[in-house]
Amino acid sequence: MKISFLIHNAYGIGGTITTTFNLAQALAARHDVEIVSVLRHRERPNFTLDPRVSLRPLVDLRKEKDHPLHLRPARVFPAAEYRYEQYSELTDQRIGECLAATDADVVIGTRPGLNVHLALQAPRHVIRIGQEHLTLDNHSPSLRTTLRQAYRHLDVLTTVTEADAAAYRRKMWLPGVRVAALANSVPDPVLPAADGRAKVVVAAGRLVPVKRYDLLVEAFARVAAEHPDWQLRIYGKGEEHARLRQLIQSLGLCDSVFLMGAAAPMEAEWVKGSIGAAASNFEPFGMTIVEAMRCGLPVVSTDCPHGPGEIIKDGVDGRLVPVGDREALADALLELVGDDERRRRMGRTAMENARRFAPVPVVEQAERLIGEAISARRAGRPVAPERDRIHRALISRGFAARDAAHAAAGSALRAVRRGQR
Repeated sequence: MKISFLIHNAYGIGGTITTTFNLAQALAARHDVEIVSVLRHRERPNFTLDPRVSLRPLVDLRKEKDHPLHLRPARVFPAAEYRYEQYSELTDQRIGECLAATDADVVIGTRPGLNVHLALQAPRHVIRIGQEHLTLDNHSPSLRTTLRQAYRHLDVLTTVTEADAAAYRRKMWLPGVRVAALANSVPDPVLPAADGRAKVVVAAGRLVPVKRYDLLVEAFARVAAEHPDWQLRIYGKGEEHARLRQLIQSLGLCDSVFLMGAAAPMEAEWVKGSIGAAASNFEPFGMTIVEAMRCGLPVVSTDCPHGPGEIIKDGVDGRLVPVGDREALADALLELVGDDERRRRMGRTAMENARRFAPVPVVEQAERLIGEAISARRAGRPVAPERDRIHRALISRGFAARDAAHAAAGSALRAVRRGQR
């Protein structure tokens, strides 16, 4: 079976790229797999790609940035999508041509705008799978309206958490479309796991406001005051770098908190620590949390929507604290810093519990979803299980009843007002 992934830019850095590479490489053990990158801006990807997976770009920005069609706005890629300004009539054309000529049995889109292309332009014989790497509630009302219309032409829609899958089932009317949670996978570690002895807390990700590294640095100030031999190492790059550097200096933490820059892969850095940390306000999944746990680190994280709470078992393999609560974050870090035995025990448990995010179980689930979609197509029936369609029908009737009740109430109110005139 040939499986094709359609991705925004495989040559950049980010969670969607990481998880797409991970899943593609795992599937390549049994299938013909390719990644189609809409954009390309450099010679080689930042992440190493298994040679069994082919990679081809559609628009090379190094040569085609000033192409006449690239200077015209996109018409198929939705204007409400976050990346819209990077798309154009040229990307519309190249994506459409790619889908029309594909010899893949399955095409997997990896962001809303590309899922729209896939839903509207892929040949009927192709199994069309859209992936949601953010969350439904993260999208604007305008984009949700576009997705509600286009996604009806998908066969399967996957989210990275059960919570978001439930939101799609509850808020979208997608008859016949299978909506299922498919977690991101993390490759099996190749290095020995952390032993919990290093006096190092590790965090990783893009240095952007939503990740709240400022909160983590402020919380760590209490750790450094009580345990000056401990360090916080933050890996990543982004717009918050200068502000974080200034914050570290202002708190007198230059000997305790270090901005390490980007590192890929991160495994060699995780195993140098004893605790993982995440302070995000919003985390659709939490790739770095899983990476840390697979390397034997318990993780202290904010319990933000949606990922951390589905990954971490509070008090068992990590700690969950309220979003934005600096003192609770500091307390949880101090709890593990100050208790060597508990920290090591939770680290071992974290490594065991995180095995559910290993490539094998995730790939097996992906293959089941693909197989069910193919079987349904051959049988001429919808991909969504009967119980899902009944559930959605009930939801739809509920909306209809609500709208009818609102209309009746409005009519009654207007009649009363007429009688008062």
